[in-house]
Amino acid sequence: MKKSLFVIVMLLMAGTMAAIGHTPFERITGVVIADDGSPLPGVNVILKGTTIGTVTDLEGKYELDVPDASKGVLEISFVGYMTQEIKLESKSHIKVTLQQDVMELSEVVVTGYAVEEKRDISGSVSVVSGRKRLKQAAPSYDAEVYIPPTNEEYAEIAEWGYKGVADKPLSTFSIDVDAASYANMRRYLNNGQRPPADAVRIEEMINYFNYDYREPAGEHPFSINTEVSSAPWNPEHKLVHIGLQGKNIPTENLPPSNLVFLLDVSGSMSDANKLPLLKSAFRMLVGELRPQDKVSIVVYAGAAGVVLEPTSGSEKDEIIDALSRLQAGGSTAGGAGILKAYDLAEREFVKEGNNRVILATDGDFNVGLSSNDELEKLIEQKRESGIFLTVLGFGTGNLKDSKMETLADKGNGNYAYIDNIQEARKVFVNEFGGTLFTIAKDVKIQVEFNPANVQAYRLIGYENRALKDEDFNNDKKDAGELGAGHTVTALYEVVPVGVKSPFYSIDPLKYQKPEKKQDSFSNELMTVKLRYKKPDGNKSQLITEVIRDESVNLQRTSDNFRWSAAVAGFGMWLRESEYLNEYSLDDIIVLAKNSRGDDAEGYRSELVRLMKTQKNL
Repeated sequence: MKKSLFVIVMLLMAGTMAAIGHTPFERITGVVIADDGSPLPGVNVILKGTTIGTVTDLEGKYELDVPDASKGVLEISFVGYMTQEIKLESKSHIKVTLQQDVMELSEVVVTGYAVEEKRDISGSVSVVSGRKRLKQAAPSYDAEVYIPPTNEEYAEIAEWGYKGVADKPLSTFSIDVDAASYANMRRYLNNGQRPPADAVRIEEMINYFNYDYREPAGEHPFSINTEVSSAPWNPEHKLVHIGLQGKNIPTENLPPSNLVFLLDVSGSMSDANKLPLLKSAFRMLVGELRPQDKVSIVVYAGAAGVVLEPTSGSEKDEIIDALSRLQAGGSTAGGAGILKAYDLAEREFVKEGNNRVILATDGDFNVGLSSNDELEKLIEQKRESGIFLTVLGFGTGNLKDSKMETLADKGNGNYAYIDNIQEARKVFVNEFGGTLFTIAKDVKIQVEFNPANVQAYRLIGYENRALKDEDFNNDKKDAGELGAGHTVTALYEVVPVGVKSPFYSIDPLKYQKPEKKQDSFSNELMTVKLRYKKPDGNKSQLITEVIRDESVNLQRTSDNFRWSAAVAGFGMWLRESEYLNEYSLDDIIVLAKNSRGDDAEGYRSELVRLMKTQKNL
């Protein structure tokens, strides 16, 4: 009996221990361009016959570690271009020019999706699945399309409708700094597909971008910025822009970090856009670490194990070497991995420091604790220890988006989706402080509308961040976190008093007395209240801001206002929202092009390119 038990344990550990090898690697760099000389971002670069691979960044550049550069063959592939195979033959830098595949381009169709609704313990989930042909419902997507087999899961989103101020004067929600939905949407569009509607969370698309808000100057760790104009898609309505700017903290002034990398090395992570990309991404993060920071690495497959004991950020080679040896194989004991990672984080806890578990996975937990309910309870218990959670999603076809978003929400953390090496740089390098260092937690927003000037309103996005009105003053109610330097933006579409809206119309009430206009508040549109706690605090603080009923012409608004409106419009277009009215994709593109502002990293220009791609399709 003991011998049988020993064999079973060893088999379970095999998937995890296979992640550790000792093969030396060589660095290959290069660039991929189109036949017109322009760089190609998002190109797949894979060592043929292996799971080692990466994708090119915005400049078409790539880096790849291979075990033997003298024998390998690189396979370079991108939608609409002819795949190339390049023998390495000890080359360390390879420039590749891809030729357009005219035959493939002529046959490209937009891939639709089938939605099968199921309900589990955490609520309704859309499952993108199937292998069949169907007619896409969107007017511009009426071609017959092939649906590849996939098993991705997204929480169902029911778009906000208009609410009357007379019976619902308060709107309450938690902030959301996650940006996973935008990167995932980009992945779909780059593959010539329209994303499932439930994969499009408009607030995450808006908050993917930084905005030029004023820095906080007072006692609070963020500033509040507001602006009012007409709604581009319905000029009779007003659009209210609310922006928060988190305090920027220089890296050298950030508190020491105790980080535990919790990495999924199960068999489902073997694809090039999963574990190989994961390793490249975490190497970037390691490059940002300081001597006062420490890192541990826990991996899980059939079982969980510690690959790297707590190591100083000054020992970068040792940390990178541990990452380089990881290989994929086995089932997915994610619950066991979470337990081990939190135990290690608690053991190394840094008082007044940044204590955080960084979970990287495709979200498929199938051994041990695996249901959403079990995982939620586990994460909720662990967050009380003062340890935050960052969740990073990787890969396609098996992405459990709904599960990963829930884990990040319950773990006082954030959720990002890494679809290419450029996104890894954004998350781990460009936004290092915002990703890893929380400056305010349980941040809630409550808006009270003035019935003298507003008859109805709707919040754009944040559907899964709704709170009960009484939750605003309840300090036991969990809400979102704000990182150093992060910006958060929310948009309300408002129907002014006296406007006949096609989307909101009710008969005059027979038994209710009309609201008496209060002259002292006649120039107020709404009052915005915010509550937040310090990262280590339990009592919230209140901030109040009045928004006047003063609207400026849309063309005179800031780039912040018009860009957020363009992104919201594109999100509504992807979701086929009825509230977009007759506003077209062409209109959205013009609005976006004229509001890019300072776009040093090229993120806004990239979205304009994606919009144009959709127009061409």
